[in-house]
Amino acid sequence: MSPHQTSRLSILSVSIGAAFLVAASAVAAQGTTGTSTSSGNSTSSGSSMSAGGGAALSSADKTFVQKAAVGGLAEVEMGKMAQQKGSSDQVKQFGSRMVDDHSKANDELKQIASSKGITLPTDLDAKHKSKMDKMQKLSGAQFDRAYMDDMVSDHKEDVADFKKQASSGKDSDLKAFASKTLPTLEEHLKLAQDTTKAVGTTGTKPAKKGYGK
Repeated sequence: MSPHQTSRLSILSVSIGAAFLVAASAVAAQGTTGTSTSSGNSTSSGSSMSAGGGAALSSADKTFVQKAAVGGLAEVEMGKMAQQKGSSDQVKQFGSRMVDDHSKANDELKQIASSKGITLPTDLDAKHKSKMDKMQKLSGAQFDRAYMDDMVSDHKEDVADFKKQASSGKDSDLKAFASKTLPTLEEHLKLAQDTTKAVGTTGTKPAKKGYGK
C-alpha cells in the first residue's frame, strides 16, 4: 500500500471514530434529559397531589366548622344581651361565662380554619338573628327564663355535634378541637340546667317551647 493510500485510510478511520463519539454523546444526553424530565414531572405531580389532598376537608367537617362558627357567634352575642337585660345575677353571670368561653373557642376555631384556607362567617344567620330579635323584646324574669331555656336547648345540640365530630370527624385538627371543647360545653349545659331551675321558681313557669320556637 502506498503512503498516500495509508494517509487516506487513517483520515477515514479518524472521521468514522469522531462521528461515532458524537452520536454516542447525543444519545447519552437525550437519555439523561428524558430521565430528568420524567423524574421532575413525577415529583412535581406528587407534591401537588399531596398538598391538595391535605388541604381538602370532607363535607361533614365543613358543615361542622360552619355550624360551630355561627353557633359560637350567637352564644357570644346572646351572652352580651343577657349581661345587659338579665334581671337575675345568675343569668348575668351565665351570660358573662358564655362571652368568655365562646370567644376563646371562636378564636381557636378561626385559627384552624385559616390554616386550611376556610373563611368563617362573621355575622349571624337568619335563624339566630330572628331568635335575638325575639329575645330583645323580652325583659325581666320573662327574659331570664326564655334565655336560659334557649341555652339548655342550644347546648344539648352543641354537645351532640361536638361528640360526633370528636369521634368520627375526618380532619385531625378539628377532631382535637372538638375533643378539647366538649368538656366546656358539657359544663355549660349543666350550668344552664341549674340556672334554668333557679329562675323558673319565680313568676309564671315558661312553656316547654320557650318564647315561640
